[in-house]
Amino acid sequence: MADIKLELNEKNHGAFNLYEDNAKIGEMVISIKNDELTVYHTGVDESASGKGYAKLLLDAMVAHVRQNNMKVIPLCPYVHAQFKKHPEEYSDIWLKQNENE
Repeated sequence: MADIKLELNEKNHGAFNLYEDNAKIGEMVISIKNDELTVYHTGVDESASGKGYAKLLLDAMVAHVRQNNMKVIPLCPYVHAQFKKHPEEYSDIWLKQNENE
């Protein structure tokens, strides 16, 4: 069973970390400033690829953002692609930097 924990340092930089059997197997690297959460990178160990773990990380981040009335700046290619592919699902939290997004 995978477990996701939001782990931040004192500057609100960190990640949603994905653990399986107490071993870290994935992460979504973020920073939080005021009411904006920036996503920089999402990665899952090769041994765990294809199991939907990136989507679990995305879902955990989205739930956190909605619970805290935040907006997302999706610099991570995976998150940006999901936001573009499913705009109806993420339009309430997507802070677009320009009109071409």
